[in-house]
Amino acid sequence: MKAVLFHETGAPEVLRIEDIEKKVPAAGEVRLRVAASAFNAADNGMRAGLLPIPVVLPHVPGYDISGTVEAIGDGVEGIELGDRMIGFLPMERDGGAAEFVVAPAESLVAAPTSIPLADGAALPSVALTAWQALFDEGRLGAGQRVLIVGAGGVVGTYAIQLAARAGVYVVATASPRSIDAVRAAGADEVIDHTATDLLTAVDEQVDVLLNLAPLDEQQFENLVALVRNGGTVVSTTAFLPTPGDASRDVRAVTVFVLPNRARLAELVSLVDDGQLTVEVTRRIPLAELPALHAEASAGRVSGKVIVIP
Repeated sequence: MKAVLFHETGAPEVLRIEDIEKKVPAAGEVRLRVAASAFNAADNGMRAGLLPIPVVLPHVPGYDISGTVEAIGDGVEGIELGDRMIGFLPMERDGGAAEFVVAPAESLVAAPTSIPLADGAALPSVALTAWQALFDEGRLGAGQRVLIVGAGGVVGTYAIQLAARAGVYVVATASPRSIDAVRAAGADEVIDHTATDLLTAVDEQVDVLLNLAPLDEQQFENLVALVRNGGTVVSTTAFLPTPGDASRDVRAVTVFVLPNRARLAELVSLVDDGQLTVEVTRRIPLAELPALHAEASAGRVSGKVIVIP
């Protein structure tokens, strides 16, 4: 089968398109004919050797996947041949930038039926990140307020949709190119961070500050003043310390997405109920994945890109 993989970490040039053996699923595993894998920033970081994720080389990237079940290992229940699935695979395992992928059955859920199967690959890890940041760590509830910094990205638009659905008042920052998308996602207030000082633009403290942007440390620390006493600062930027304020009981939490099969199934239900929109900005063939990594290394990838084998 065709796959994109790297035998060593480094620049995008380490990615190769090769013919490799199609694996047989072991107990508890299934093999999918891949409809798509999704590109994530962590794929770029793992290929470059910048993330402490213990991948075994050679490694096939693409841990968000969608596909059709074509082989089932022993002991797997509730999944049948031909089922259409999506999943967030263990990041240290081979991913879905290939024609086929073997996945733990516990990583998979039934795909949304209201969107193309390939597009379902765009949902898992980014939507789970948004949920975990807002509700598991931020502990947000109806009637509260959240400030989402850097809301114009994919996680940001999921976070806006999920927060608004939960009855949370959403203040979001965005650049001019993404303001319309952020507003369409359901933000109650949108602040152009390129033209406005957040410390003066936010006129009421929030319960949760969710940061999705590469701020400098001092700028981030200053924003903690916008969080009420007893509130929470949550950040997905693991390379940047998350500030809190112990004197006001403001917690600081850094989120790195965790698998959660039940939650992913719930997110699929929200998609099929029309309460959550899956964003796909570009669809590229497998052969263009190395070039996409080069774009990402140069900081030029925006929106959600899925890779079609």
